[in-house]
Amino acid sequence: MIITKIESFAVKHVGLVRITTDAGAFGWGQISTFEVADIAARVLHRLVAPVVIGEDPFAVEEINRKILERNLKYPGTFVCRALGAVDSALWDLKGRYEKKPVWELLGTSGEPVPVYGSSMSRKITPVDENKRLKRLQGECGYRAFKIRVGSGVGRNEDSWPGRTEELISSIRTDLSGDTVIHADANSAYTPQGAIRVGKLLEKNGLKGHFEEPCPYWELDWTREVTDALTISVAGGEQDNYLPTWRQMVRDHVVDIVQPDIFYLGGITRTLTVSRMAHDHGLLCVPHSANHSLVTVCTAHMWNAVESFGPFMEFSIEDQSRFHEMFSPSLEIIDGNLPIPDEGCGWGVSIKGAWLDKAEYRVSELEDAQWNRVDELKG
Repeated sequence: MIITKIESFAVKHVGLVRITTDAGAFGWGQISTFEVADIAARVLHRLVAPVVIGEDPFAVEEINRKILERNLKYPGTFVCRALGAVDSALWDLKGRYEKKPVWELLGTSGEPVPVYGSSMSRKITPVDENKRLKRLQGECGYRAFKIRVGSGVGRNEDSWPGRTEELISSIRTDLSGDTVIHADANSAYTPQGAIRVGKLLEKNGLKGHFEEPCPYWELDWTREVTDALTISVAGGEQDNYLPTWRQMVRDHVVDIVQPDIFYLGGITRTLTVSRMAHDHGLLCVPHSANHSLVTVCTAHMWNAVESFGPFMEFSIEDQSRFHEMFSPSLEIIDGNLPIPDEGCGWGVSIKGAWLDKAEYRVSELEDAQWNRVDELKG
C-alpha cells in the first residue's frame, strides 16, 4: 500500500489535510491554527507532498525523516506545520485501517483527561476574570486555570498599568482553596521583570507553572528565571528544532516542556521531546490552545507522554468556529475532557459543510513523479 493523494482544505486560521492510499485507506490531519494555515497549505503541496506521495503510509518515522532531510534548505515553522498535518493524518489513517482509536495504537487508555481552563484574554479586567473563572468552576468542575499576565515581547509592559498585579493578588478570591493557578506571559519580560512577577505569584500562593516568561528564543534569560524561582517555569510551545529541545532539557532551561503537536511537526516528534524531558527529570504538558484537532490529538496522546503533568490545557474562550469543523464538540465534565470516540482514529467526523467553504488543493501520484524527475534533472 502506498500514499497516492494528499488534499488540503484551508482557511486563514486553520487547515485540514486528508491522505489517501491506493487501497482507499484514508486519514485526516490538521495544519496548525492561527493566521497562516493557508500559507502552510501551499508549503505542504510545494515542499512536502512530493516527498510523501508514493511512500508506505505506516512508515511514519521514515516519512518524518525524509521530509526534514529533503527540506534541509527550508527549515522552520512552515515545513514543520505541514509535517504535523501529514503525521497526524497518518496516525488517523492507521487507526481507521486497524479499526482502533489512536490512543490504543499508542498503547494507552482512553480515560477522560483532567484539564485546566486556559484564559487567552489580556483585555478582560481582573474583576471580570474572577467572575468568569468562578462561574466555569461551578459549571464544569475545573480544578485548575491559567491566567494571562504581562503584554508585548520582552518589554516588561502590561495591558494597562497594574492589571497583572491586581489579577495575581485577587484571582483566588472566589475559587475553591485548592485551585491550581498557572500564569502565561507569552514572552513578555526580561529576566528581571519575569523574576519580579514570579515572586509575586509565589507570594500569593499561586503554585502552578509560570509559562514562557521571557522571549522564547532567549534560552539563557529563561534559565535565569527558572533558577531564581521556586514555582515551576514552563516553555517550548513555539519551538520546532530538536537541537533546541535537547539544549532546553539538558540545561534545565525550564522545569516543564510544552511542545505543540502541530507547531513541532506531529505526534511522532512530540513523543520524542517527551522522552527527552523524561530522561532529564522534567514534566511534559503539551500546548493545546484551542478546540481544533490539536486538543483532540493531544488528548489521544496524553497518557503516552512520559512524565505528563496533572492537567492538559483547554481553552475557555469562544471556540464556535472550530465546532463547525468536526463532531462531536469538545465538552468538559467534572473537570475532565472525554476523548472523542465516534469511530476509529481520532474519533471525530469531519463536516462536509466546513470543507465546502475552504480553499481546496490536491497533490497526486503523477504530480510527485514529475517533481522527482525535475529534481534529478536539476
